[in-house]
Amino acid sequence: MAKGIKKERSLELAQFTIQCSADVILFHDCNGAILKANDSACKHLGYSEDELMGLSIQDIDPDSNKKTWAKFWKELRKKKSISFETRHQTRKGSIVPMDVTVNFIEFDGREYAVGFCRNISERKKIDEERKKTFLEIERLREQLELENEYLHEEVITSRLLGDIIGQSPALQNILKQVEMVAPTEANVLITGESGTGKELIAHEIHKQSLRANRPLIRVNCASVSRELYESEFFGHVKGAFTGAIKDRTGRFELADGGTLFLDEVGEIPLDLQSKLLRVLQEGTFERVGSEKTLKVNVRLIAATNRNLKNDVNEGRFREDLFYRLHVFPLEMPPLRERIEDISLLAFHFLKLAEKKIKRSGMKLSKANLVALQNYHWPGNIRELQNVIERAVIISHRGKLQIDLPKILSGKKKSAEKISSQSHLFQERISTFSEVKQFERENILRALTQTKWKIFGEGGAAELLGIPPTTLTSRIARMGLDKAQHAP
Repeated sequence: MAKGIKKERSLELAQFTIQCSADVILFHDCNGAILKANDSACKHLGYSEDELMGLSIQDIDPDSNKKTWAKFWKELRKKKSISFETRHQTRKGSIVPMDVTVNFIEFDGREYAVGFCRNISERKKIDEERKKTFLEIERLREQLELENEYLHEEVITSRLLGDIIGQSPALQNILKQVEMVAPTEANVLITGESGTGKELIAHEIHKQSLRANRPLIRVNCASVSRELYESEFFGHVKGAFTGAIKDRTGRFELADGGTLFLDEVGEIPLDLQSKLLRVLQEGTFERVGSEKTLKVNVRLIAATNRNLKNDVNEGRFREDLFYRLHVFPLEMPPLRERIEDISLLAFHFLKLAEKKIKRSGMKLSKANLVALQNYHWPGNIRELQNVIERAVIISHRGKLQIDLPKILSGKKKSAEKISSQSHLFQERISTFSEVKQFERENILRALTQTKWKIFGEGGAAELLGIPPTTLTSRIARMGLDKAQHAP
């Protein structure tokens, strides 16, 4: 009698434990018909116990059907216990991820199973957050690596080009404009001949801007193959095209919060210019192969040695993109219009070359400087650096041997066409002071003829074939005053 009472109490205790368990507990037969369910099962699934006992496992598990059930039951009979993750569908249709352990039971010659199920929604949420965090860390790590790579490239380029050196009125005028535009968010278009230092000016604008603590990312548009422009600018996802073996961050995304410098912007293919315009207007783009729209905040600085206005007129460059870039134009003066800076730059490049080539004691003579100042410099500052470096290589015993090309390449400036008819370019070699005096008198003649009109059609700048800003700088440098010289 005592044994029977003890057994009955044990059964009651077991039933109480099952009912009070926080886990979902379902007792079902070999066909999946639910025979018993505890309170947690009713609570999580939204059914009463009687309603659940009228359902099968296939009714609450969207991943279970007759075919999968037969395979599952066969495996359960063999292993006696199976653990796995699945999904349960509540009465209201919502899906709940569950961690399930099912145990096989034989009783009175029949086969049953009891399933212990735990809601893992919170765990899944945490796992998803961890995954997102990991992916974000990976993205930031990749971006940091790329930023460091581009920064390394910029440091090397900056060392090669040297610093912004000079005291000429033409350069000072440019630096004043840089000081004005740098703190703003305006797009800047830097124009000028190759080798005039457009990239250094872009660096200076960024350095003086409110974005100085963010990266300056450079793209040389002339060196990007046509097929890779879009990927270079906007990035791509893995598998977007042949060779896309992993996701890649584009330059716009790298420059987010900073500055993007598009060097040789006139080389961008016409069909891509509309996509570039969209980013500038809306600040949004998609990676190649992705439908996800990304948003960036980028300031744009562009540079070119081409006449973009002519390209617009000839249909090679979009007019709307031109005006989007042309918010604040800066025209870099060629080195031949910065004669006062040639000696400063030459001394600077001499020091760099001595350090690079590991040679010391080289000196620039007065004759060297006169030769440098009388040269036309079609390659501008970059050519000057190359000339100095070559001189250090070929010179001996401290005496610098300047090797300048005998024939000038490229187009000759308008001033040369005028002076070719003057006494300065006769057989006699003119001194540097004579050349400067002729330049002064020539500018005065142009100003007198145009009644001191500098800008616009028929102005002195057009007559001399130089930009009005350059002429203004030269007038200031020479101390020419309209009140003293006007008739």
